[in-house]
Amino acid sequence: MITMNGLTKRFGQVEALQQISCRIETGSIYGLVGSNGAGKSTLLRILAGVYRPDGGSVEVDGLPPFERPEVKGRTFFVPDFPYFLPHATLDDCVSLYGRFYPNWDQKRFEQLCGMFPLPRKGKIAQFSKGMQRQAALITALATRPDYLLLDEVFDGLDPVMRQLLKRLLSEEVAGREMTVLIASHNLRELEDLCDHVGLLHRGGILFDRDLDELKLGIHKVQAVFKPVPELTAFEGIEILSATVRGSLLNLVARGTRQQVLDALDAQNPVFREVLPLTLEEVFISEMEAAGYDIDNILG
Repeated sequence: MITMNGLTKRFGQVEALQQISCRIETGSIYGLVGSNGAGKSTLLRILAGVYRPDGGSVEVDGLPPFERPEVKGRTFFVPDFPYFLPHATLDDCVSLYGRFYPNWDQKRFEQLCGMFPLPRKGKIAQFSKGMQRQAALITALATRPDYLLLDEVFDGLDPVMRQLLKRLLSEEVAGREMTVLIASHNLRELEDLCDHVGLLHRGGILFDRDLDELKLGIHKVQAVFKPVPELTAFEGIEILSATVRGSLLNLVARGTRQQVLDALDAQNPVFREVLPLTLEEVFISEMEAAGYDIDNILG
């Protein structure tokens, strides 16, 4: 289990993380989303033991990760831009990672090399971005980590490789309760994979929830009115966003499904329906509620 309490990180005068508090359960796949510069990569580096927190605490199974080999040996971090030694090949990685990771599994490494079509004796530094990411994933999964930290892992992977990765992660989580934390802008991929999601914004956490519960608490509705009432007329719900086109009202609101429908029905709609809400729409709605929307950016 990963626990964070009042976690803070500063770089000079910039406070990259501000009082982050949340818990990531063992065996979960946790999606970390947020605006650019929200602190997602910084948080992953703290969990990997690369950075020391400036305030608060972070623990992995009860131990802080910074300068703790016993924690780092059970954790693997794949950054946004994976680093390999200039002349390293996949076969060279065996002796390197096998030395530092006590759970290194050579049989698993061979299996993964058979799944990902990479030249084992080719210099990884000369691979394409997508191929380098595949090489990083091979070495990551072969270490049999208890905690796998992934930064923009889908970037550069083709659709087949993305599906393969999601299958491998799901199998590892189901088979041995590996915990996965993924920071990504690709919300569609996270939606297919994650069971929990946390939204970071300006170094703080806006919410940390089960993905299904999150979607249950926010609803997208289309309704036809003649005429369309003022938004203040809809009582008992929190309107996150709304657009009007003629007689058609598109609404994203927070509340139970029944609360949203009752608020609409009180205004006598000609027609109304609740539509499925994607993680991207949840993200946009929450960010707009926090003042981060395109109108503010352009304005």
